Order: sequence, then C-alpha cells, then structure tokens
Amino acid sequence: MRGRRPGHQRSWPTLCPVGVRSRVRRGFPEHDTLGNPAGNLSPHPCHENSRGPPLFRPQHPYTNHPHPLLTYPLLTYTPLLPPPAFRALRGWTLAWRSACFFGWFWVVVVVLLLFFLSGPQCQPGDRRGPTLWPADCEQVKESDTYTECTDGYQWDPQTQHCKDINECETISDACKGEMKCFNHYGGYLCLPRSASVIPAAEPPITPTAHEPFNPCPLGYEPQGDSCVDVDECERDEHDCQPSQQCINTKGAFTCQCPDGASHHCVNVPGSFSCQCEPGFQLAGNNRSCIDVNECEMGAPCSQRCYNTYGTFMCRCDQGYELGSDGFTCNDIDECSYSIYHCQHQCVNQPGKFSCECPEGYQLLGTRLCQDVNECETGEHQCTESQMCVNIHGRYQCVATNRCQEPYVQLSDNRCICPASKPVCRDLPFSIVDRYMSITSERSVPSDIFQIQATSLSSGAYNTFRIRSGDDNSDFYIRQINNISAMLVLARAVTGPKEYTLDLEMLSVNPLLSYQTSSVLRLSIYVGPHTF
Repeated sequence: MRGRRPGHQRSWPTLCPVGVRSRVRRGFPEHDTLGNPAGNLSPHPCHENSRGPPLFRPQHPYTNHPHPLLTYPLLTYTPLLPPPAFRALRGWTLAWRSACFFGWFWVVVVVLLLFFLSGPQCQPGDRRGPTLWPADCEQVKESDTYTECTDGYQWDPQTQHCKDINECETISDACKGEMKCFNHYGGYLCLPRSASVIPAAEPPITPTAHEPFNPCPLGYEPQGDSCVDVDECERDEHDCQPSQQCINTKGAFTCQCPDGASHHCVNVPGSFSCQCEPGFQLAGNNRSCIDVNECEMGAPCSQRCYNTYGTFMCRCDQGYELGSDGFTCNDIDECSYSIYHCQHQCVNQPGKFSCECPEGYQLLGTRLCQDVNECETGEHQCTESQMCVNIHGRYQCVATNRCQEPYVQLSDNRCICPASKPVCRDLPFSIVDRYMSITSERSVPSDIFQIQATSLSSGAYNTFRIRSGDDNSDFYIRQINNISAMLVLARAVTGPKEYTLDLEMLSVNPLLSYQTSSVLRLSIYVGPHTF
C-alpha cells in the first residue's frame, strides 16, 4: 500500500456537464476529467473565465453542437461520493440529460403548432400578406375596384365593366392591301372589301348596385385566390336562340348556327337565317351559297363579261381600254401614240386605226403607200397622139412627136437634124427624149440617171456635160468612162417640181478631124411626197 505524502489531502474530481472542462489535473497530465485536452484551464473549476454559475448548453442530438434555443443556468455540484459511486452517478446524470433534451424539443414543437393553429386567421375576402404569420392579412376595402381586363378589352369607369377595344380605329393600317378591317370581340378581322359582317344586336350593359362585388374580370368569378371562367352555357346565362348552340369561351360565350349553314348566319327573333355575300345566292336548302353568274343576269359590261367566283370582270375588245368605272370600254386613239403607224396618214377608227395614202397612191400592206401606175392600169386620159408617162402620184401625157425644126422624127422619141440643112452644122445631130420621176427630199448626193453611148467611132473621144436646164446647179455629171457617165443629184429638192435637162455627149475624132454631138433630153418629175 502506497503511503501519502505529508500534507497531501485526497481530492475528488469536480462534476461538470458534458463539454465543460475541469481544472483538476491530478493524475491526468494531458486531459481533463472528461477526456478532453487539458490546454489552459480557466480559474473556475468547470467553465473558462466564468464569474458565476456556468450555463448549460445541451448538445444537438445529431450535430453535437450546442443547441441555440435551450440555454439555462447550471448549478455546481460538489462531489461527496467516492470514485465508484461517482462514476455511477455520472452515467445516470448523462442519461437523464439526454432524455430531458428530447422532451424539451417536442414540447417546443407542440407549443408552436398550437400557436399557429389557434392564432387569428385571415377573414374571407382578405389578402394574404408576404409572411407566414397567421395574422399577416390585408383587409380588402369595399371601395377597391378591379380595373384589369383581358387582351382586347379596356376598363370602362362609367359602366364599371370591361369594354371591347375597336382596333380598326386605334391601329393605323390594321389591314394591308385590299383587305378591310372589321372589329370583333377582343380583336379584329381582315376580310375582303366585298365582305360584310352583320353583328347581332346586343343589349346595353348597365351597372347594378345590388350585385355583389366581383374582383374578377367580366365572365370570371373568384374561386379561392384565383379567378375562374364562368360557363354561361351550363348555367343557362346566355342569350342564344333555341335553334342555336351555345359554346363557352374564356370570359364569354358564342352562339353558333347548326351544321350545314354557311357564310353569314343572322340571328332573328326565335330563329336564324343564312345570308350570302355579294355575288352569291342561297341554294335550294336555304343554307349553302352558290355563285351567281352576273354575266347571264345582265352585268353592266359594255363589251365582254367574264364570270368569276363571287364576282365578275369586264374586259374590252382589241383597240379599247376599260374605263375608270370598270364597265365602260373607251376607244384607244392609236394615231396619237406614234407617227410611225402609217407611212402617210393615220386615221383612227372605233377599236382600230387605218392608213390612208394620197391621191395617185395605193396601200401596200397595212401602212405603206405605193404609186399607182395609171399608164398600165388604163386610168389615164391620154389621146392616141400622146404618150402616157407615169410619175409619182400622177401621170403625164406627152406628144409622141416632140421634134421641132430643123429636126425631123426618126422614131417615137428620137429626132435628128439632117446634114443637108446648113443650120444643122451648129446643132446636135440627134435628140433623144427620156422621162423619169424621183421622190422629194431624197438624200444627196444621189445617182439618179446613167448616160450610155449607143454608137462608137474608132479613135473617138467622148465627153459629157449638162447643156441646159440646170439653172440652180442642182445636178452635175460624173463621167465613168469613155462611153458612159452618171447624172448626180447634188441638192435635196422638194416636189412637186419638174426639170428638163439636155445632157450632151461630145465626140471628137482627131484622126479624122471629125466632131459631133448628141443630146439626151431628160424630163425629171419630182413627186410631192417622200415615198
């Protein structure tokens, strides 16, 4: 048996709650009486820096952290029992503390439930506040008014109801193109301009003072905290006719005609009637619509009528155009559109045009003019002693014998001056008559007539010149070779006009010392037109 050191008193460990360290270190150099690291112990035997009785903080049963709600003072016990009894008492104390913790936890839960269930509740018509507190309610005053409406409606403060918005007036260009805007409940329709909508008459809505306050829009009723649709068809609160079918919609209802009716269904007292759009008529069943053939019923088209589905179209013959009224056909003046329709003159006629030629010409094709050869057709009035010469637009009668003294006629158009006559020595030996016609304003320079020698003399040289008739120098001669030359128009001339040119050919033979000349008398007629 081990002895005691002098002056040493036996001490017992201090009883502290779980998690509170003891300052006794005898026999436990590194841990306190509860097995926790000794560390720096506070002066108080059970609580660090405590100036009074320690606070007991029960541990959470799952996290082993001090419970945040249950905190109360803990009495300090002084151990009076030996170690075996102390350990038994310590174990019983821990068990009692655990059971006590769970008991207090359920007590708190039951108290809170009773508080929430037995506390003041929101009254019907009150609004719930933002928290879960039972008394967090907002009382709705009788003066509050619900002014929110569904899409397509707006609140009417006068009638205290939602009123339909006329989008056809509030929306600029609601329908594009050839479509027409028709206002509809809660919206609008874009239909062809020929369409028509016949709405049923609606009784005016007048506010009633005895009706209970309804915070929901028209057609809805409150149910709990929300608004639900009212089925007017099921409650028989609609105004559909007995022959019509009531169809419930969100916030309203519609009355539909029975199957088989088409186009416009119009409500009439106690029944309904089907009405067709313009261009249609009721069939034999008085419900479906069939197309009307306006062309067979006297459509106001002045020329051609084409029936189409629901309407008709007026068209014009070639040479006419449709008037602004869509029915009348007006003649088109083709001559005013262009000056190139005809070569001479354009004459407008109903639905067409024609080309006319001046006197002495005839139409070639549809627009060209061609000279009439009166000498070939026999339309001239020349005598037997005359010769018919055709020119542009007319004819000329000339004498068959145009020879003048001292010339004598050798053939129809040839005259010679005999050498036996002394006067013939200074005159051309022969004169030949020729005739031609040219158009006005011919482009220049222009070759118009070729001169050709008919007889040749060996070793002779020939030259050509205009002997007379060209006073204004409108022509000139261009020699081609020794036996031919070309008459050229030097200026543009405008007819009607007539030239008589003496074209002379001089022949010189130096070997025989012989010189002679001959004349081609050319009569040129300039026509009055460019064709």
